[in-house]
Formats: sequence, structure tokens, C-alpha cells
Amino acid sequence: MSDTRTKYWLAAFAVFFAILWLLNEILFPFIAGIALAYLLDPVADLLERWKFSRWLAAGLLTFLMVLTVIAAFLLLIPLLQSQISEIALKAPKYFDIIQGHIQELFSILQAQFADSNVGSLKDKIANLDQPDLFGWVGSFLKGVWGGGIALLNIFSLMIITPIVLFYLLRDWDLIVKSVDSWLPRHHQNVIQKQVREIDEVLSAFVRGQFLVCVLLGLFYATSLTLVSLDFGFIVGFFTGLLSFIPYFGMLIGLIVAISIATAQFAEWQTVGIVAGIFVLGQFVEGNFVTPKLVGEKIGLHPVWVILSLLAGGSLFGFTGILLAIPTAAVIGVLGRFGISHYKNTRAFTGLKENPSEEQEDRLKE
Repeated sequence: MSDTRTKYWLAAFAVFFAILWLLNEILFPFIAGIALAYLLDPVADLLERWKFSRWLAAGLLTFLMVLTVIAAFLLLIPLLQSQISEIALKAPKYFDIIQGHIQELFSILQAQFADSNVGSLKDKIANLDQPDLFGWVGSFLKGVWGGGIALLNIFSLMIITPIVLFYLLRDWDLIVKSVDSWLPRHHQNVIQKQVREIDEVLSAFVRGQFLVCVLLGLFYATSLTLVSLDFGFIVGFFTGLLSFIPYFGMLIGLIVAISIATAQFAEWQTVGIVAGIFVLGQFVEGNFVTPKLVGEKIGLHPVWVILSLLAGGSLFGFTGILLAIPTAAVIGVLGRFGISHYKNTRAFTGLKENPSEEQEDRLKE
């Protein structure tokens, strides 16, 4: 019987991933709506306690979400557009300056170590053309962007996602009750406990990390703009956005900002200030912001988060990135449950199932 159930579960997972693989390019607006409904459900519950009807709470939150997105576009797009235009004008000049600095560095290394490999690498950098570099960057971005962005059009995000968000927010509690009624009665308590733990992990990480990304984006964008770094706002904004992946956003932002500062400023003190902004941001985030907003014991290790995001993005594009954290949380919770169950089995204890107190004392010894 156990083997039959296992086969059913494996078949269900296989069908799920097959559907995800086949439909990943059109699932993004739906999964985005589900994610937003999950994030906003506690707010809808709060509005219900304030005597709002459920449909009115769902409609109000959907309207505010659409309004927020439109306002963000209206405010950010002109600024981002101007900075992107400036990048197109200044990038060739900065490329030549950075290329010259790197050649000087390799000349020093070659003089110190007299290694032919250093000289060969220096020659390759000297012969690197801007079109080659920008072509490689363009191909890379196209590969990352092409995992699902072809169908991330304005219609699907601005029309389908709000509709999905409204109906899920309105019917969220009914959906949960319906799914709960399908659970096998003899395993209901165990399944509900695991689902609650998954919800705790997801809510702590996703909601907390979202606030962390917003705060970091504001900090980096404001600080880099104040030190007059070219493209400081856009670098800081995307650094905060990429901070959803632990350490990745800060590292990419640091490399880009230092490269621009090296090309822009003649004084190394200013370059040091730019580096100091990222060091300060990482210190405050790691010691104060993340422990306060996310928590330290959510069960999602940074390495596990990075692996899941990269694997999800590689397999299913942006749809996979959206599903990566929930999948990692489910695997983590079920893995811990499996380990705890295994520790009570004869395979681990060497004793009979459900050991008595005397046997547990012997294990502790």
C-alpha cells in the first residue's frame, strides 16, 4: 500500500513539473497574482476585522496595488530612461578608462611575477573591443530575460494579474477550507502542521525580504546619488532589487559601482567612499535589518536560497524564479519532517519503533 501511495505522489509531481515546463511562458501573470494574494491575505484579514466585507477588501487592495504599480512606473521610468540614455553616451568612454586601469594593473603584476600567462591575459584585455563586450553582455541579458519575458507583456501583467489577485483574495479562505476538506482524515493533523510551518517560513522570508530589498534599494540609490556617482540611482535601485538573492545583489552592485567610480573620479578617496557605502549597507542589513524583518531561524539557508533561485530561473525562467522560494521552503520543511521521523525509526535508533523512556535515556547516554 505504501509503495502504491509513493507511486501516486511521484506521478503527481511528474505531471506538475511537466505542466510547469510546457506552460511556463504563460503562467507568469497567474503565479504573480497568486504570490501577491498570498502576500496581501493578512491585510485583507485585517480589513475584515475592521468590518470591511471580503469582496470590498479584495477590491480595495487590488485597486491600491494597481495604483502603486502605475505610480511607480510614472515616477521611475523617466528617471531610469534618462540614466539609461546617459549610460549609452558615457559607456564607451568609461570602457576605455577601465580597460586602461586593468592594463596598468596587469603590467604591475607582470613586472612582479614575470609570468607569461599574465602577459597573455593583458594582451587579450587590450584587444577586447567594446562591441565584443557589449555583445556578450547583451547576449547574457537576453538569455536571462528570455526565460519568460517574451510573454511578460503589459496586457498580461496589467490585466490578468489584477483579476487573479482580486478573485484569489476574495476566495482565499474558501479555497483553504476546500483544500483542507480533501486531506486524508488520519493524516490531517500532520499535514496541517507541515503546511503551517511552510507558511511561517514563507511569510517570514518573502514578506521580510521584500521589505529588506525596498530599504536597501532606497539606501543605495540615495547614498550613491549623494556622492554624485554617475548612474548612482539606477545602480542602487537594482542593487536593492537583486538583494532578494543573498549577497548577490550587494556583490554585483559593488562591482558595478566601483568600476564606474574608478572611471569617473580621479581621487581614490571617493572610490573608497563608494565602497564604504556598500560595506555599511551590508553591515546594517546583516546585523539589524534582516534579523529584525526576516528572522534568523526561518529554515532557509542563504546557499539553499541561491541554489533554488538559480535552478528555478535556469529551468523555468521568471516563472521558476517566482516558484523557487516556495519550493525551497516545502522541500526544507518536508526534509526536516523526514529527518525527525527517521530519528524515531529502528534504522536510526537500533531499537524498536517508538522507543520507551528507558530506551531514550540509553540513547542520550
